[in-house]
Amino acid sequence: MPKDKVLTAEEVIQEATGYLSDEHVAFIRKAYEFAEKAHEGQYRRSGEAYIIHPIQVAGILVHLELDAETIAGGFLHDVVEDTPVTIEELEAAFNAEVAMLVDGVTKLGKIKYKSKQAQQAENHRKMFVAMAKDMRVILIKLADRLHNMRTLKHLSPEKQRRISNETLEIFAPLAHRLGISTIKWELEDTALRYMNPQQYYRIVHLMKQKREERESYIGDVMGEIRSQLHDIHIDADIFGRPKHLYSIYRKMEHQHKQFNEIYDLLAVRVIVKSIKDCYAVLGVIHTCWKPMPGRFKDYIAMPKLNLYQSLHTTVIGPKGDPLEVQIRTEEMHEIAEYGIAAHWAYKEGKQLQANNPKKSFEEKLTWFREILDFQNESENAEEFMESLKLDLFSDMVYVFTPKGDVVELPSGSVPIDFAYRVHTEVGNHTVGAKINGKMEPLEYKLKNGDIVEMMTSKHSYGPSQDWVKLAQTTHARNKIKQFFKKQRREENVAKGKELVEEEVKQSGFDPKLIFTPENMRKAVEKFNFTSEEDMYAAVGYQGITAAQITTRLTETLRRQSEKQEAIDKTIETVKMANASKSAASSRKRDSGVRVEGVDNMLVRLSKCCNPVPGDEIIGYITKGRGVSVHRNDCPNMQTEEAQTRKLQVDWENSATSAKQYHVDLEISAFDRHGLMNEVLQAVNETRTQITAVDGKSDRNKIATIHLTILIHNVGHLRKIVERIKQIKDIYTVTRMLQ
Repeated sequence: MPKDKVLTAEEVIQEATGYLSDEHVAFIRKAYEFAEKAHEGQYRRSGEAYIIHPIQVAGILVHLELDAETIAGGFLHDVVEDTPVTIEELEAAFNAEVAMLVDGVTKLGKIKYKSKQAQQAENHRKMFVAMAKDMRVILIKLADRLHNMRTLKHLSPEKQRRISNETLEIFAPLAHRLGISTIKWELEDTALRYMNPQQYYRIVHLMKQKREERESYIGDVMGEIRSQLHDIHIDADIFGRPKHLYSIYRKMEHQHKQFNEIYDLLAVRVIVKSIKDCYAVLGVIHTCWKPMPGRFKDYIAMPKLNLYQSLHTTVIGPKGDPLEVQIRTEEMHEIAEYGIAAHWAYKEGKQLQANNPKKSFEEKLTWFREILDFQNESENAEEFMESLKLDLFSDMVYVFTPKGDVVELPSGSVPIDFAYRVHTEVGNHTVGAKINGKMEPLEYKLKNGDIVEMMTSKHSYGPSQDWVKLAQTTHARNKIKQFFKKQRREENVAKGKELVEEEVKQSGFDPKLIFTPENMRKAVEKFNFTSEEDMYAAVGYQGITAAQITTRLTETLRRQSEKQEAIDKTIETVKMANASKSAASSRKRDSGVRVEGVDNMLVRLSKCCNPVPGDEIIGYITKGRGVSVHRNDCPNMQTEEAQTRKLQVDWENSATSAKQYHVDLEISAFDRHGLMNEVLQAVNETRTQITAVDGKSDRNKIATIHLTILIHNVGHLRKIVERIKQIKDIYTVTRMLQ
């Protein structure tokens, strides 16, 4: 999967001809031509034609050898979100399958939410639910995110960090759960580059320093293995695998190690023809070098639930340092690299292996279907995402049933979670648990390798209310709540209705205005209930709170009230600002900013973002203090309140202005002798006054220098930054916000 090369549409289609039929190649060509026409005249932040992005997404999907509908979805994935094309038009032009895939990755753009976090959570919920119905949705989304991460340099630092954090929290773990390591590692390494550039470039620098020594060492090891395997007539591909930057960073952070304390920067991977050869190679490795106790893992006999299979062992190598060796067959290697894509049932020309039929493949991914359970039981999108992160993205424990079947559960799970994962009736009739043959309490934390036997009784009265708090998985909690919901439905309906009515009255609203048929219908739809009774019953058994229902029912009236209040406040502040005309006139001239359509307005430059001539600016009406001027990208101007108080402002002609403005810069660099002197000299060469300077260096030799300088405009600032960047060992120069 080439990272830097920009593919053309013809190159993508040509690669697809290697495994798709002529009919399907024509189908994806049609999708490209449709997308090209739809995106005509659109450009990305980089200045490139927008169609380049869908082409690269489709190219990633072709490299995974996915089916024609998925590749067409890659070409078309942004047409509904970013062009006038509708889902209905897509379905008419192609088919329902392609329309469904595109709809699954399309953000919810026409609905207003209380916050960006709520909207993002809703977007993720929509995508995950679509993905649970057809996993090709997430393959398109991963390809989309991968190319966006490759081109992240064109966005602002704030967006780079936000998107990188989201990638590490959601998309990289998803790629891991689907076993697509080629995408997972690139997402993590690229995200680290923007989340912590100092550490990223430091690790890159340190990796380069002793590369030749490490490669020579690993070459000797591979030569010895190759010689030993030749003697026992085993054909194998042997190569060194460099450790990814993010895994080194995590080891340094979590284990508090310095770079020179990490020995397994390279691992040896051995690819053979059969499972029998895997174990033969393992014997050879352990004969040549002494294995380290507790570091052998057999993922062939006990595969991970993302289908990964391999033998892992760590031995004491020729120079006395730990050496990791991975051994697998060619088929296992393909699955390790491409995960679910290597098994995809829609693939042409590739049949699933006889010992791994489609049914078995689908069964191994039943955990994904639980997303629909999360969706049905979650009270809102934020809770849905938290449940998903807990159950799907946390560390896992692997335990056994008495028959030897492996059950995967999130770390921290208890026997109740195990019982409901086996079967709902097992959970409902549980009376105790045996762990490794010994009775243990139901709050016992399961450990890797535990053999769990649930004790059940037909005469059990069912789960206890306390189990809801005891269970760690969303799946188990949902099943317990469902049990109580069915047991006392009528009682819960009456109780829930009473609680909601009481909550509405306490909120100060007239029930007659709130409990309208239209309001009730919207609340039922919002929380995915089938009827009002179901909604009230959920409140009764505490599946959802009365406050949440009330918030939804009163939303329209609250918005109207808040809007009127905001208008009244704005009018009041404008009147107060216009009251002090003489001071305003003086300050206006001093600030160098004019207010559109308003005379004699008190104007001041905000210290939180320090705007300077050349910056895009916006005015904000402050109570009793006139207008404060902010940069457009200032975080303080992104709130809903700020939007209601905005004013259009412009810089006065600053070409001949002698006024100077304070700007704070943060410089990150590799610490060395004379660095500070070189930075100060570079700034002085631009004839710029420095008003404050300080610096520090951490234990990783990363220096951070803060400068406060006086400049005339953005052009002046740009020259200073470019001059500083020319200094050796400088990583980043950032304009700071307070």
